[in-house]
Amino acid sequence: MAQPERDPPRGRLEIRGATVSFQGVMAIQDVSETLSSGEILGLIGPNGAGKTTLVNAVTGFQPLAAGDIRLNETSLKALSPQRIRRSGVSRTFQAGRLFATMTVLENVELAALSCGLSRSAAAEQAREILDWLGLTEAAATPTSILAYTDERRVGIARALAGRPAFLLLDEPAAGMSDAECNRLIEVIRAIPKRYGAGVLLIEHNVRLVMTVCERIHVLDSGRTIARGPPAAVQADPAVVKAYLGEGKSRAA
Repeated sequence: MAQPERDPPRGRLEIRGATVSFQGVMAIQDVSETLSSGEILGLIGPNGAGKTTLVNAVTGFQPLAAGDIRLNETSLKALSPQRIRRSGVSRTFQAGRLFATMTVLENVELAALSCGLSRSAAAEQAREILDWLGLTEAAATPTSILAYTDERRVGIARALAGRPAFLLLDEPAAGMSDAECNRLIEVIRAIPKRYGAGVLLIEHNVRLVMTVCERIHVLDSGRTIARGPPAAVQADPAVVKAYLGEGKSRAA
């Protein structure tokens, strides 16, 4: 199947001084970052550093106490998760959140429909994405009986439905074997070229993050402690102390 043409550049997603508070406890404090179209950015840090909380704030699942989220200068701060998705910012979840009584194909079609596509366009796009991800044979399978790693791939397929401008992946390699992780590396690398999307990646696999990401942002206790290219981040003493010292096989 021919690959879809890459969309033209679609701007940037900005996090401006994002702060999230849970009953007075700062989960995220004054975090800023910019993700451009076609870029792959890693977000790592120890468990509890605030990575998923930040993604929740960007995608409307968690209100900000201060700061702003902007897509091409338009604030997303007051929008619902559905409005943000329709605006072009999509995500996966650590828990798959698939509709268990529906098939793989129906799950992806529904995600495309929720972005405003017609039924015929949603069906065509769902089949194209499943084919690309190697899930065509599972299209008619109820998601309730999928293997865990296949659930992760279906989550990516659903997030890609509607051709988002920015894709936020929350631990997509969880539970994957080395071979499955190698295939995921290929998929993530190809997303900006194939779909024109910028990618924000949260991941616990150091090799994956350091291989696919052009830049990395490191959180610890809700604050930014480092950011830059992979080699510089890996060598940063603050990152080694707070995170990489936990074990080189882990990250994010």
